[in-house]
Amino acid sequence: MNRFYPGSDNPHPGEFLLGEQDGVYLYQGHDKTRFKNGILKLTSHRLIWGEENLSLDLGSIMLTKDEEAGTFSLRSSKIALHLLPATRSSPLSNEFNEKEDFVRLSFHSGGMKSFYSKLTDALAQQQWLIRSSSANPSRKVLPVKKIRSGISGIERSIATRAKERNSTISQAFQDLDQLMEMAKPMVALSKSISSKIREKKGNITEDETIQFKSYLLSLGISDPVTRESHGSGEKYHLQLAKEIFTILESPMKDAGGTITLTDAFCRVNRARGMELLSPEDLLNACKVMKQAGVPLILKTFDSGLSVLVNNENTEDIQKDTLSLVKENTCLTPDELSRLIALSVVLSRERLFSAEKAGLLCRDDSVEGLKFYPNRFLFDE
Repeated sequence: MNRFYPGSDNPHPGEFLLGEQDGVYLYQGHDKTRFKNGILKLTSHRLIWGEENLSLDLGSIMLTKDEEAGTFSLRSSKIALHLLPATRSSPLSNEFNEKEDFVRLSFHSGGMKSFYSKLTDALAQQQWLIRSSSANPSRKVLPVKKIRSGISGIERSIATRAKERNSTISQAFQDLDQLMEMAKPMVALSKSISSKIREKKGNITEDETIQFKSYLLSLGISDPVTRESHGSGEKYHLQLAKEIFTILESPMKDAGGTITLTDAFCRVNRARGMELLSPEDLLNACKVMKQAGVPLILKTFDSGLSVLVNNENTEDIQKDTLSLVKENTCLTPDELSRLIALSVVLSRERLFSAEKAGLLCRDDSVEGLKFYPNRFLFDE
């Protein structure tokens, strides 16, 4: 306690009040003192306690640590202040046996967190140094360094980062909640339309029904095929195959009539919303496409790549591939990929398919894999 000295609460030149808290007790290390239940003031330069106006210069504080009490603890929250060696004698030196080099501030009326935050900010700004430098203009003003307060500074830094991270996560969940709220009316509308389609099955043509469902599926909030509504086994997979075709019809046209099974899995589950489909159910549904009467077939290439292909235009795809090769004399899978905006894997399989049909010949050399028109068939 010999770092405290009797003073006045009148501000020093350049000093200003930052905050105050009542119900504060002073400890010498771990021992209680007679200084109880006073008002603790924080200024830019000092800590001032009670009616005696006991003052502690902020410049004498070396380290700080907050000791927050638990939720059900009977103890009060405290701030420990580790102090530099005393530079002046104090009337309090004779009153206390200085066994500890730190003092503690016990907050019996709460408010420790807020006060500690203001204290650490004041220590970081070091206003008492700025004032003393400006008072002596002949001295070179050094850049003020933000003090770290040792372990306490590291803990504060970790706590600050955790607070920012929690704030970001909370904001993300708020955005998600708003999105869910906006989606509720759309979900209700989709269910209403789906129920009306079922009620008026005889009055609505099949084409209109398909069109309605395609609109709903494009929004990703349709009434999807589930085991609960269509049972299990072959009947479920047949209905699922029709739904998959409805979802993929437009994307497959844009992709030239072919889509990988992995891309199909992602698109179908995106359209089904919360009713996610397992890979096994998707595969089983793709295997019964022909039985379901949809113009898609599951094809596995020699490389092991599985794709869904529009069965109606397989020959057209091969002829288009041949035309592109003729126009460019020869093509590699990478070059074809850039021409038709398709993945390299699918472009490669498209060239192999045309080769298998006898339309192309390959040249696999050190320069890479190239495909040429089959001149045995087309050379004049």
